[in-house]
Amino acid sequence: MSFTLTLISAPANPAVDADLVAKVRSIVSVDTGFDWLMEGVACDFVIPSHPDLANLRAELHTALSQRPVDIVLQPSAGRKKKLLLADMDSTMIQQECIDELADEVGLKNMVSDITARAMRGEIEFEPALKERVGLLKGLSLDIVDKLFAERITFTPGGKALIHTMKANGAYCALVSGGFTHFTSRVRTLLGFDEDRANLLIEEDGRLTGEVGMPILGKDAKLARLNDLIRERGLDRSETMAVGDGANDLPMILNSGAGVALHAKPKVAAQAQHVINHGDLTGLLFIQGYKAEDFVLA
Repeated sequence: MSFTLTLISAPANPAVDADLVAKVRSIVSVDTGFDWLMEGVACDFVIPSHPDLANLRAELHTALSQRPVDIVLQPSAGRKKKLLLADMDSTMIQQECIDELADEVGLKNMVSDITARAMRGEIEFEPALKERVGLLKGLSLDIVDKLFAERITFTPGGKALIHTMKANGAYCALVSGGFTHFTSRVRTLLGFDEDRANLLIEEDGRLTGEVGMPILGKDAKLARLNDLIRERGLDRSETMAVGDGANDLPMILNSGAGVALHAKPKVAAQAQHVINHGDLTGLLFIQGYKAEDFVLA
Protein backbone atom coordinates (compact mmCIF):
# COMPACT_ATOMS: atom_id res chain seq x y z
CA MET A 1 0.00 0.00 0.00
CA SER A 2 1.36 3.41 -0.93
CA PHE A 3 0.89 6.45 1.28
CA THR A 4 0.65 10.15 0.52
CA LEU A 5 2.27 12.76 2.70
CA THR A 6 0.70 16.20 2.22
CA LEU A 7 2.15 19.47 3.47
CA ILE A 8 -0.46 22.21 3.83
CA SER A 9 -0.20 25.90 4.65
CA ALA A 10 -2.70 28.73 4.34
CA PRO A 11 -2.98 30.36 0.89
CA ALA A 12 -2.78 33.71 2.70
CA ASN A 13 0.50 32.62 4.30
CA PRO A 14 2.39 30.33 1.89
CA ALA A 15 5.02 28.35 3.79
CA VAL A 16 5.93 25.33 1.64
CA ASP A 17 9.16 26.40 -0.06
CA ALA A 18 11.96 24.50 -1.79
CA ASP A 19 14.03 24.27 1.40
CA LEU A 20 11.11 22.71 3.26
CA VAL A 21 10.50 20.22 0.45
CA ALA A 22 14.18 19.21 0.52
CA LYS A 23 14.09 18.83 4.30
CA VAL A 24 11.08 16.54 4.12
CA ARG A 25 12.70 14.45 1.39
CA SER A 26 15.73 13.92 3.63
CA ILE A 27 13.53 12.83 6.55
CA VAL A 28 11.45 10.41 4.48
CA SER A 29 14.68 8.97 3.04
CA VAL A 30 12.95 6.79 0.45
CA ASP A 31 12.20 7.52 -3.19
CA THR A 32 9.00 9.55 -3.41
CA GLY A 33 6.84 11.05 -6.09
CA PHE A 34 6.24 14.78 -5.74
CA ASP A 35 3.39 17.00 -6.90
CA TRP A 36 2.43 20.60 -6.22
CA LEU A 37 -1.22 21.05 -5.24
CA MET A 38 -0.72 24.82 -5.01
CA GLU A 39 2.81 26.06 -5.48
CA GLY A 40 4.21 27.46 -2.24
CA VAL A 41 1.08 26.43 -0.32
CA ALA A 42 0.55 22.66 -0.48
CA CYS A 43 2.20 19.60 -2.01
CA ASP A 44 2.04 15.80 -2.08
CA PHE A 45 4.79 13.24 -1.59
CA VAL A 46 3.82 9.72 -2.64
CA ILE A 47 5.60 7.15 -0.48
CA PRO A 48 5.53 3.65 -2.06
CA SER A 49 6.41 2.05 1.25
CA HIS A 50 8.04 2.91 4.55
CA PRO A 51 9.25 0.66 7.37
CA ASP A 52 7.90 2.81 10.22
CA LEU A 53 5.08 5.22 9.40
CA ALA A 54 4.26 6.03 13.05
CA ASN A 55 7.80 7.20 13.77
CA LEU A 56 7.95 9.00 10.42
CA ARG A 57 4.88 11.03 11.35
CA ALA A 58 6.37 11.91 14.76
CA GLU A 59 9.72 12.85 13.24
CA LEU A 60 8.06 15.12 10.70
CA HIS A 61 5.98 16.88 13.35
CA THR A 62 9.10 17.49 15.44
CA ALA A 63 11.16 18.72 12.50
CA LEU A 64 8.46 21.08 11.21
CA SER A 65 7.03 22.24 14.53
CA GLN A 66 8.27 25.79 14.04
CA ARG A 67 6.79 26.08 10.55
CA PRO A 68 3.16 27.17 9.87
CA VAL A 69 2.57 23.92 8.02
CA ASP A 70 0.14 21.06 8.63
CA ILE A 71 1.14 17.45 7.95
CA VAL A 72 -1.24 14.79 6.67
CA LEU A 73 -0.17 11.18 6.13
CA GLN A 74 -2.74 8.77 4.72
CA PRO A 75 -3.22 5.89 2.25
CA SER A 76 -3.05 7.14 -1.32
CA ALA A 77 -6.18 5.32 -2.45
CA GLY A 78 -9.66 6.72 -1.86
CA ARG A 79 -8.71 10.27 -0.92
CA LYS A 80 -11.60 12.04 -2.63
CA LYS A 81 -14.78 11.86 -0.56
CA LYS A 82 -18.44 11.71 -1.53
CA LEU A 83 -19.93 13.11 1.69
CA LEU A 84 -18.95 16.07 3.89
CA LEU A 85 -20.42 16.85 7.29
CA ALA A 86 -19.33 20.21 8.70
CA ASP A 87 -19.82 22.04 11.95
CA MET A 88 -20.73 25.73 11.65
CA ASP A 89 -19.54 27.84 14.59
CA SER A 90 -15.75 28.34 14.62
CA THR A 91 -15.55 26.03 11.61
CA MET A 92 -17.45 27.32 8.58
CA ILE A 93 -17.77 30.73 10.25
CA GLN A 94 -15.24 32.35 12.56
CA GLN A 95 -17.60 33.16 15.43
CA GLU A 96 -19.78 31.38 17.98
CA CYS A 97 -23.24 32.72 17.20
CA ILE A 98 -24.59 32.29 20.72
CA ASP A 99 -21.74 34.40 22.09
CA GLU A 100 -22.58 37.18 19.64
CA LEU A 101 -26.26 37.02 20.61
CA ALA A 102 -25.25 37.24 24.27
CA ASP A 103 -23.24 40.37 23.53
CA GLU A 104 -26.51 42.11 22.69
CA VAL A 105 -27.72 41.61 26.28
CA GLY A 106 -24.36 42.41 27.87
CA LEU A 107 -23.53 38.82 28.79
CA LYS A 108 -20.91 37.85 26.21
CA ASN A 109 -18.12 37.17 28.71
CA MET A 110 -20.31 34.89 30.82
CA VAL A 111 -21.73 33.00 27.85
CA SER A 112 -18.37 32.77 26.07
CA ASP A 113 -16.89 31.09 29.12
CA ILE A 114 -19.66 28.47 29.17
CA THR A 115 -19.27 27.95 25.40
CA ALA A 116 -15.52 27.44 25.69
CA ARG A 117 -15.91 24.90 28.51
CA ALA A 118 -18.51 22.97 26.52
CA MET A 119 -16.35 22.95 23.38
CA ARG A 120 -13.36 21.70 25.40
CA GLY A 121 -15.54 18.87 26.73
CA GLU A 122 -15.32 20.05 30.33
CA ILE A 123 -19.12 20.23 30.69
CA GLU A 124 -21.96 18.49 28.86
CA PHE A 125 -23.17 20.29 25.74
CA GLU A 126 -26.95 19.96 26.22
CA PRO A 127 -27.34 21.53 29.69
CA ALA A 128 -24.78 24.17 28.77
CA LEU A 129 -26.86 25.11 25.72
CA LYS A 130 -30.06 25.35 27.77
CA GLU A 131 -28.30 27.58 30.31
CA ARG A 132 -26.95 29.92 27.66
CA VAL A 133 -30.22 30.17 25.74
CA GLY A 134 -32.03 30.95 28.99
CA LEU A 135 -29.89 34.04 29.36
CA LEU A 136 -31.15 35.36 26.01
CA LYS A 137 -34.81 35.55 27.04
CA GLY A 138 -36.52 38.61 25.60
CA LEU A 139 -33.94 39.29 22.89
CA SER A 140 -35.48 40.42 19.58
CA LEU A 141 -34.69 38.14 16.64
CA ASP A 142 -34.28 41.18 14.44
CA ILE A 143 -30.74 41.16 15.79
CA VAL A 144 -29.85 38.20 13.52
CA ASP A 145 -29.79 40.47 10.46
CA LYS A 146 -27.50 42.88 12.29
CA LEU A 147 -25.13 40.14 13.39
CA PHE A 148 -24.78 38.77 9.87
CA ALA A 149 -24.14 42.21 8.47
CA GLU A 150 -21.68 43.37 11.12
CA ARG A 151 -20.03 40.42 12.88
CA ILE A 152 -20.32 37.07 11.15
CA THR A 153 -17.35 36.26 8.93
CA PHE A 154 -16.76 33.12 6.91
CA THR A 155 -13.67 30.98 7.36
CA PRO A 156 -11.48 31.37 4.25
CA GLY A 157 -11.85 28.57 1.74
CA GLY A 158 -15.37 27.54 2.74
CA LYS A 159 -17.10 28.33 -0.53
CA ALA A 160 -14.32 26.67 -2.56
CA LEU A 161 -14.59 23.57 -0.36
CA ILE A 162 -18.32 23.15 -0.78
CA HIS A 163 -18.53 24.11 -4.46
CA THR A 164 -15.58 21.92 -5.44
CA MET A 165 -16.83 18.85 -3.61
CA LYS A 166 -20.35 19.29 -5.00
CA ALA A 167 -19.00 19.76 -8.54
CA ASN A 168 -17.32 16.37 -8.09
CA GLY A 169 -20.49 14.63 -6.96
CA ALA A 170 -20.27 14.96 -3.18
CA TYR A 171 -23.15 15.76 -0.83
CA CYS A 172 -22.46 18.47 1.76
CA ALA A 173 -24.34 18.75 5.06
CA LEU A 174 -24.08 21.49 7.68
CA VAL A 175 -24.72 19.98 11.13
CA SER A 176 -24.51 22.45 13.98
CA GLY A 177 -25.12 22.67 17.68
CA GLY A 178 -25.99 26.28 16.90
CA PHE A 179 -29.28 27.59 15.58
CA THR A 180 -31.36 27.29 12.43
CA HIS A 181 -31.64 31.10 12.21
CA PHE A 182 -27.94 31.07 11.30
CA THR A 183 -27.42 27.71 9.59
CA SER A 184 -30.13 28.40 7.01
CA ARG A 185 -28.24 31.50 5.90
CA VAL A 186 -24.84 29.80 5.91
CA ARG A 187 -26.27 26.89 3.91
CA THR A 188 -27.57 29.27 1.24
CA LEU A 189 -24.49 31.49 1.08
CA LEU A 190 -21.94 28.64 0.94
CA GLY A 191 -24.00 26.15 -1.08
CA PHE A 192 -24.58 23.28 1.37
CA ASP A 193 -27.19 20.69 0.39
CA GLU A 194 -28.81 20.73 3.84
CA ASP A 195 -28.53 22.23 7.29
CA ARG A 196 -29.51 20.87 10.68
CA ALA A 197 -29.32 22.78 13.95
CA ASN A 198 -31.22 23.73 17.10
CA LEU A 199 -34.41 25.78 17.12
CA LEU A 200 -34.65 28.93 19.22
CA ILE A 201 -38.22 29.22 20.55
CA GLU A 202 -39.78 32.63 19.95
CA GLU A 203 -42.99 34.49 20.68
CA ASP A 204 -43.90 37.73 18.92
CA GLY A 205 -40.40 37.97 17.48
CA ARG A 206 -38.60 37.62 20.82
CA LEU A 207 -36.75 34.70 22.36
CA THR A 208 -38.51 32.84 25.16
CA GLY A 209 -35.24 31.56 26.61
CA GLU A 210 -36.01 28.02 25.51
CA VAL A 211 -34.57 25.76 22.84
CA GLY A 212 -36.51 23.19 20.84
CA MET A 213 -36.17 19.55 21.86
CA PRO A 214 -34.43 17.27 21.27
CA ILE A 215 -31.21 19.24 21.30
CA LEU A 216 -28.88 18.61 18.38
CA GLY A 217 -25.63 17.64 20.07
CA LYS A 218 -22.84 15.14 19.48
CA ASP A 219 -25.14 12.11 19.21
CA ALA A 220 -27.35 13.80 16.62
CA LYS A 221 -24.32 14.78 14.53
CA LEU A 222 -23.11 11.18 14.51
CA ALA A 223 -26.63 9.94 13.76
CA ARG A 224 -26.87 12.23 10.72
CA LEU A 225 -23.53 10.93 9.47
CA ASN A 226 -24.75 7.35 9.80
CA ASP A 227 -28.12 8.16 8.19
CA LEU A 228 -26.49 9.84 5.18
CA ILE A 229 -24.10 6.91 4.71
CA ARG A 230 -27.11 4.60 4.57
CA GLU A 231 -29.33 6.91 2.49
CA ARG A 232 -26.66 7.53 -0.13
CA GLY A 233 -25.31 3.98 -0.22
CA LEU A 234 -21.79 5.01 0.76
CA ASP A 235 -18.93 3.26 2.45
CA ARG A 236 -17.78 5.01 5.61
CA SER A 237 -14.36 5.47 4.01
CA GLU A 238 -15.99 7.80 1.45
CA THR A 239 -16.94 10.38 4.10
CA MET A 240 -15.28 13.43 5.66
CA ALA A 241 -16.26 15.37 8.78
CA VAL A 242 -14.83 18.62 10.12
CA GLY A 243 -15.27 20.50 13.38
CA ASP A 244 -13.51 22.11 16.29
CA GLY A 245 -15.35 21.20 19.50
CA ALA A 246 -15.96 18.20 21.72
CA ASN A 247 -19.49 17.82 20.36
CA ASP A 248 -17.94 17.20 16.92
CA LEU A 249 -15.72 14.33 18.05
CA PRO A 250 -18.09 11.40 17.41
CA MET A 251 -18.69 12.38 13.78
CA ILE A 252 -15.00 13.17 13.30
CA LEU A 253 -13.89 9.82 14.74
CA ASN A 254 -16.49 7.84 12.77
CA SER A 255 -15.89 9.35 9.33
CA GLY A 256 -13.44 8.18 6.71
CA ALA A 257 -11.42 11.39 7.06
CA GLY A 258 -12.02 13.22 10.33
CA VAL A 259 -10.56 16.72 10.42
CA ALA A 260 -9.97 18.91 13.49
CA LEU A 261 -9.86 22.50 12.21
CA HIS A 262 -8.19 24.99 14.57
CA ALA A 263 -9.70 22.77 17.20
CA LYS A 264 -9.75 22.43 20.97
CA PRO A 265 -6.86 20.27 22.32
CA LYS A 266 -9.11 17.31 23.15
CA VAL A 267 -10.36 17.22 19.57
CA ALA A 268 -6.98 17.75 17.91
CA ALA A 269 -5.46 14.98 20.03
CA GLN A 270 -7.91 12.38 18.69
CA ALA A 271 -8.68 13.41 15.12
CA GLN A 272 -7.14 11.59 12.18
CA HIS A 273 -6.19 14.86 10.48
CA VAL A 274 -5.39 18.19 12.12
CA ILE A 275 -5.40 21.58 10.38
CA ASN A 276 -3.88 24.17 12.70
CA HIS A 277 -2.40 26.54 10.12
CA GLY A 278 -4.34 26.12 6.89
CA ASP A 279 -7.88 27.22 6.16
CA LEU A 280 -10.80 25.23 4.72
CA THR A 281 -8.94 24.70 1.45
CA GLY A 282 -6.85 22.31 3.54
CA LEU A 283 -9.73 19.83 3.31
CA LEU A 284 -9.44 19.94 -0.48
CA PHE A 285 -5.69 19.43 -0.35
CA ILE A 286 -6.23 16.44 1.97
CA GLN A 287 -8.36 14.95 -0.80
CA GLY A 288 -5.72 15.62 -3.45
CA TYR A 289 -7.46 18.48 -5.24
CA LYS A 290 -5.15 20.98 -6.93
CA ALA A 291 -5.72 24.72 -6.93
CA GLU A 292 -6.73 24.63 -10.58
CA ASP A 293 -9.46 22.12 -9.66
CA PHE A 294 -11.11 24.51 -7.20
CA VAL A 295 -14.61 25.72 -8.08
CA LEU A 296 -14.89 29.24 -6.72
CA ALA A 297 -18.46 30.21 -7.68
